[in-house]
Amino acid sequence: MSEQQPNPYASDPSQGGQGDYQWGPGQPAYGYPQPGQPGYGYPQPPAYQPTIAGAGLPAPAAPPAQSHGGSGFSLGDITVVGDQIMTPSGSMPLRGAMWNATDLSRTEEKIPAHAIVLAIIFFLFCLLGLLFLLMKEKKTTGYIQITVNSGGRHHSTMIPATDPNTYTWVMNQLNYARSLSM
Repeated sequence: MSEQQPNPYASDPSQGGQGDYQWGPGQPAYGYPQPGQPGYGYPQPPAYQPTIAGAGLPAPAAPPAQSHGGSGFSLGDITVVGDQIMTPSGSMPLRGAMWNATDLSRTEEKIPAHAIVLAIIFFLFCLLGLLFLLMKEKKTTGYIQITVNSGGRHHSTMIPATDPNTYTWVMNQLNYARSLSM
């Protein structure tokens, strides 16, 4: 049976093979560097070194800075300038951007300790001491998360909430950014 069908894994003795199976690829195919060609083995060093002064050609100049025009605004580490949204992870196109905000803050209201002390002291002298219990102290803690999606990218930032009006301010800025994104 082996005489009727040759072994496809045996090398051809007419091309220098011993007639037995050899593991691995044969001759390099199209697109692979051949021995003696540049790129075969290790990469060739550059013809010049741009870091050494006076040796070879000068290093290419940096591209000129692009002017985005107009003034911008920022929300945390997201900055809107011209038609771009600049983030630490790179720039995104402003047109078609999706903006979202999530309020992760809370405002607690409690009676301060000095109001309780004053209420007890003045209750003993007159009944008006109970009015000190109406004193309230508001404290806002937490963050407001802002996310933007544009051009296949996503970035999120957190803005600390310092007072109950922080979320209103962020939403006003966000609505302005949404109007620019249309």
